[in-house]
Amino acid sequence: MVKLHPLSQINHSQKTAFLGVFLSVLPFLFPNLLQPLARASPSMFSEWIAPKPRHVTLLQGALQHETSLQVQANVWAPLAFQGWQPCTVHPKSPSLPEKSKGYIQVFLDGGLNQQKMGICDAVAVAKILNATLVVPHFEVNPVWQDTSSFADIFDVDHFIDVLRDEVSIVKELPSEHSWSTREYYATGIRDTRIKTAPVQATAEWYIENVLPILQSYGVAAIAPFSHRLTFNGLPLDIQRLRCKVNFDALKFVPHVQELGSIIIQRLRYNATVDQAEANDYLLEETHKLGKRQSGKFVVLHLRFDKDMAAHSACDFGGGKAEKLALAKYRKVLWQGRVLNSQFTDEELRSQGRCPLTPEEIGLLLAALGFNNRTRLYLASHKVYGGKARLETLSKLFPFMEDKKSLASEEKLAKVKGKASLLAAVDYYVSMHSDIFISASPGNMHNALVAHRAYTNMKTIRPSMGLLGQLFQNKSMSWSEFQLAVLDGHKNRQGQIRLRKEKQSIYTYPAPDCMCRV
Repeated sequence: MVKLHPLSQINHSQKTAFLGVFLSVLPFLFPNLLQPLARASPSMFSEWIAPKPRHVTLLQGALQHETSLQVQANVWAPLAFQGWQPCTVHPKSPSLPEKSKGYIQVFLDGGLNQQKMGICDAVAVAKILNATLVVPHFEVNPVWQDTSSFADIFDVDHFIDVLRDEVSIVKELPSEHSWSTREYYATGIRDTRIKTAPVQATAEWYIENVLPILQSYGVAAIAPFSHRLTFNGLPLDIQRLRCKVNFDALKFVPHVQELGSIIIQRLRYNATVDQAEANDYLLEETHKLGKRQSGKFVVLHLRFDKDMAAHSACDFGGGKAEKLALAKYRKVLWQGRVLNSQFTDEELRSQGRCPLTPEEIGLLLAALGFNNRTRLYLASHKVYGGKARLETLSKLFPFMEDKKSLASEEKLAKVKGKASLLAAVDYYVSMHSDIFISASPGNMHNALVAHRAYTNMKTIRPSMGLLGQLFQNKSMSWSEFQLAVLDGHKNRQGQIRLRKEKQSIYTYPAPDCMCRV
């Protein structure tokens, strides 16, 4: 008689449980085995386990409490006019120089909003030097591997046309300078490349260091270029030129605007992609005739990605597995340059240094007056923890949408896999929303805070320190929480904040680019 191996006697459920345990500990027993996988998705094992709500009492209160009509009316009310508007007249008449001093090239990295800031600075530098700007070159994004060019994201002809009276811009170098390419500068030290531009360089620095190269060679390439122009001490016409580029000259390509418009229309008319695909003709006719009042919607930039979670060194309730996964990710991505914080989680939260989780931003929205009938659009990249992290937020806001729920695969095809184009769609939708709110500060948050302030639109800025303290108070009732939130956010809904020294003009456009009426 053949003796059976003990494992063969284990039933199916036991095998499944054994396999699950084995897979969960595999990355810790054999870290090198899964190194490539860990680099691509180091927290995938912890993401299999849905994190439990951390603020159960507040969540129950939010789900059961009926917010007053007055609070709802207040949160949706448009921002009152504040006595500021964009300055349309430049301090002195714009004019092109009689003769260009040469051609300026810049090579830009980063995501969409870093690229936008770099473009604005490049135009300003060209103006300072009386030079001709070559349409900026975008480096391949090292994180997302996005190969999108300037022309893939922005309308080049519109860009050139809006600025034609102030700065000369060309799409490419003339034939006599065609040798000045990105590949040329990547293979050796070149006299025409400036690598030493300091962060926040002054106008005088460019005149002293770049102008002589232009005069000698007719072309100068500046790389790296991000954040290479100061925010202080520049003539007012240069500051306003930067805002003109940012808010007027940089228009997204038609297919991004078209996709954004489809999403906006479906948000306004409460249509999902399946409903809308079948009824597009009806929606279009309704839109033309204006017989149906459009609904309101709020855009939430849910900035809770893996980088944010790992870099913050905060505890997000995922237990030991999550902490190990984030520590591993920190080590892989930053090679030890980012260490565990010297502060405790409680101290970090009290200081407002922990990103808000989807659960926490949902409780904030509910306290502000948004309810389970609110149309909520998620503008964000992949959320750390996947759908499991979004469960609480979706309970509070069942009418939560994103690009995939509002646009078909066919409509999304042109932007699929392109981080900057996907961000451009979200930016466009955000600029047409009734209210914009970002879960945590960052480039997208800053760019939209500025743009919406420039056009006097409502933008809610979470008070991170206040919320960090409130969420640590486990005995707080929903009514107490809501009162504290409402009181703490009365003056954080789009009110103009004047730029202080060293602050970015791309976050605070007043008073440089806005005038009192």
